[in-house]
Amino acid sequence: MIASNYREQYLKTKVETASPGDLTLLLYEELYRKLNMAKMNFENQQFEEMLDRIHGARAILYELVGTLNFDYEISNQLRDLYVYYLSLLNEFAIKRNCGQLEEVIEFSKEFSITWKTALNMTKSGQGLTK
Repeated sequence: MIASNYREQYLKTKVETASPGDLTLLLYEELYRKLNMAKMNFENQQFEEMLDRIHGARAILYELVGTLNFDYEISNQLRDLYVYYLSLLNEFAIKRNCGQLEEVIEFSKEFSITWKTALNMTKSGQGLTK
């Protein structure tokens, strides 16, 4: 229980001090974590826990939609992508087709890696144009 409190305090501090880019990375990483936990719950036939994780993953996707800036065309594309993955999670919760969950897990993994790389490039000045 004490370790859980320390983890919660660490995450709270991390979120409160993070830049918008770092917050987005945290969302992608947490999405990936929740989806992997949901898969493990599914494999262990822990369906109530699985649905809790899926609900959390859906909340993260909705949060990602809510953070989009529609002044940029890519935001429309990202919204469509997030809505697609939301629909896959909804279908998985009903039909329990693991392939749908795997597709969302792969997306969250790839976006976590891509976003982390982009942040590192920006912070090191590699991604900036002069």
